[in-house]
Amino acid sequence: MDHSRYSVNCSMIFTELDLLERPRAAAAAGFSAVEFWWPFAAACPPSREVDDFVRAINDAGVLLSGLNLFAGDMSAGERGILSLPTRGREFTDNIPVIQHLAEVTGCRVFNALYGNRVSDESPEAQDAVALERLADLASFTKTTGAEVVLEPLSAVPSYPLLNALQAISVIDALRASGAATKVKLLADFYHLAVNGDDVSNVIRTFGSYIGHVQIADAPGRNEPGTGELPIASWLEELTTSGYTGRIGLEYRPRSTSVDSFTWLETMARARLRGAIRRVGAITRSSETPRVTSDQLP
Repeated sequence: MDHSRYSVNCSMIFTELDLLERPRAAAAAGFSAVEFWWPFAAACPPSREVDDFVRAINDAGVLLSGLNLFAGDMSAGERGILSLPTRGREFTDNIPVIQHLAEVTGCRVFNALYGNRVSDESPEAQDAVALERLADLASFTKTTGAEVVLEPLSAVPSYPLLNALQAISVIDALRASGAATKVKLLADFYHLAVNGDDVSNVIRTFGSYIGHVQIADAPGRNEPGTGELPIASWLEELTTSGYTGRIGLEYRPRSTSVDSFTWLETMARARLRGAIRRVGAITRSSETPRVTSDQLP
């Protein structure tokens, strides 16, 4: 089965393994690409840790297709530092690390989580900080050819980007400022759907803004087919829209990581059956009606 369209988010899948063993497990499952949240404790980790991470990617023979920037302490509820005025040093320290990772791995999608609202700063002040820091990434995106993506999130009340339009408003404001940073939307279908976005409408209306896609089903945030979201239909619409990037599998496996990939086979079979039905319908509609001798004048 062709898995080339997909990348495995190794921060949510294969968590039963040590982090550096996960790329090899994704390769063994038939995938050629992986993505991660920020895999280090600090914005500027020791070079040995960075080298070990790169070696794990290279030894597995997979592409690193997506990576979060340093996002603070996510286990404590932090969701990025982009808009946090007091975290400027960490943001600055993080840039040469992501530059290096882009250069040595070929990764071209970097997710800059926006950061939660804080009580001692106004939303306007935080938004201004976010735009300044996005503008500071212009040299990074120009030098590496990478794109920065902004992601709406769910289940975090203090996180200000909840839907596609809010993220796109930041992108438009950055473009209007004249900044040269390449910034696009990370359309995580799970987060958008549970926050009330019409995902089909997002694909139709904002397709040109989409720089990366991630999927999980709802409720539960498990693999497709375990919930109620029409993920197969959305992926077909995404293809029709012209999107050619990877689709990140960012879900919690309901049972084992390997078993969680069986939905791909189910979806492939359903797609094949649909294609056969469409070809049959076209063939039948194009057939010339037969004329029998008793119908001749």
